[in-house]
Amino acid sequence: MKKIKQKIMHCTKEDVIRAIAIYAVVVFLFVFLVCPLCTLFVKAFQNKEGAFVGFAQFIKYFQSKSLIQSISHTFFIAIMSTIISVTLAFFFSYALSRKNVPCKRLFQYIGMIPIFAPTMLLGIALIYLFGNKGIFTALGLQVALYGKVGIIIAESIYCFPVATTILMVAFSAADNRLYEAAETMGTSTLRKMMTITIPNVKYGLISALFVAFTYSFTDFGAPSVVGGNYNVLATDVYKQVVGQQNFNMGAVVGIILLFPAVLSFVVDRITNQKQSAAINSKSVPYQIKPDKKSDALATAFCICITLVMVVFFAVALFASLIKLWPYNLTFTISNYDLTKVASGSGFTAFKNSILISLITAVLGTIVTFVGAYMIEKNQKFGASRKTAYFLSITPLAIPGTVIGLSFIMFFNASQFNIPFLEGYVLQNPFHGIYGTIWIIVLANMIHFYSVPFSTAMTSLKRLDKEFETVSESLAVPFYRTLRKVTLPLCLPAICEMWVYFFVNSLVTVSAVVFLASPTAPIASVIIVSMEGAGQTAPAVAMCMLLLFINLLVRLLYEGIKVYWNKKKRVGVSRG
Repeated sequence: MKKIKQKIMHCTKEDVIRAIAIYAVVVFLFVFLVCPLCTLFVKAFQNKEGAFVGFAQFIKYFQSKSLIQSISHTFFIAIMSTIISVTLAFFFSYALSRKNVPCKRLFQYIGMIPIFAPTMLLGIALIYLFGNKGIFTALGLQVALYGKVGIIIAESIYCFPVATTILMVAFSAADNRLYEAAETMGTSTLRKMMTITIPNVKYGLISALFVAFTYSFTDFGAPSVVGGNYNVLATDVYKQVVGQQNFNMGAVVGIILLFPAVLSFVVDRITNQKQSAAINSKSVPYQIKPDKKSDALATAFCICITLVMVVFFAVALFASLIKLWPYNLTFTISNYDLTKVASGSGFTAFKNSILISLITAVLGTIVTFVGAYMIEKNQKFGASRKTAYFLSITPLAIPGTVIGLSFIMFFNASQFNIPFLEGYVLQNPFHGIYGTIWIIVLANMIHFYSVPFSTAMTSLKRLDKEFETVSESLAVPFYRTLRKVTLPLCLPAICEMWVYFFVNSLVTVSAVVFLASPTAPIASVIIVSMEGAGQTAPAVAMCMLLLFINLLVRLLYEGIKVYWNKKKRVGVSRG
């Protein structure tokens, strides 16, 4: 007690502010990440009456042939989608990084478009192309779309830009000295690929494989549109919780979904560390040398990839602008009248989605940056900083489906029974936000927390530590240094964090499909309902609106970034 009193007596105003900030972040993550996950785990070991039944729910699950089949289906879909998407992403990234391909930026931007669209749009576009009344079906190309084929195609396109982003970073870390030595020794192109290129990007390749696997393993959007009777774990969770109100069995499926994601997270962390260690300060940037034949092949491959992307989204846009596919191709914009779709709640859902995305982006950016700053630039409260860091990277291992499921179980309960204390209950102070947009905001903040946090940490690590040292020596409060020095220097990273929260919150469905309610409808969930009810054209129109908004936000961000870099170059030249 004496030591604690001494510490309190020696606390300055800055220490108090630091303590409040770091503990606030820890409490936030504990309440809205740890507590819902604990609720999920408890539910998995209880029956519907709330009695503890041990592993009885798991045994019941694994005794069901249909549910076991869902596991095998999910693994098959994830493995095939991962192989296809990462293979295409590898050659696409290689062509853009190592070959003289014209219009590289254009190819890269078009390849990234699926990130900005709801995954349901990919499934709906497939229906217009390969469905019973699809364009290619009418031309004689028959594809058994509904089921595993459709899901694999949609998931491959969905995972492609994510894998490309990772591999582009991996290819940028090449050391040209190795290639020069190989050329001096007369090494063939294929041998250089096998002995230099692939070993150099192996950690990025492994990371891309596991990230793509996790994305396709846990996605809900595409299977809900083109899955048909081909059940996967993500749709099983939805059927158990929303269809049958069986929260306990839903918790079991959620835990099963969690294991591959955690494994991917661990592998990704290990490979990222090794990838960083592989970058040498003496490395020479890779020099692209012209080769007409290989450059032409690389360009042709990039054109094919981008054409596929353009066809998908062009068909979706066309379908949203006609009256009735394929019977009445008259041009109309009535599908974009959101006041007349989804029983009149279309516009409300669209407005809610934008509002939720804006709130998530603002609050998420503030919380993640403050947390990252207190962890990286604060030398006190070591235990709290380590706890905050661990909790901050944990959401990366939690699928959106599991987050949504745990949230509905945690916030839906008005009180909790305390284990081993029969008759004692704990009131849930957060029950009141159930059914409002705030539960969706919190779910999005937790779901997308880790990537903006890593962005903030990377930006803060690049800042010279002398800023804090000089501030302390001059007795300048840290919050003044934060406001006048750190925030302006980290502004590009902060904008990137804001855009990431906004873009993903606008199109996500896996987490929020459990949380949307008639009083708080959102666009991504309404799209699933409309497509299921046969209102495909209005569903596509809403998807395209979400895509256009995300592209506009990203375009504005790219413009700000160009302006920022130009301003920085002018400042350097004047200096």
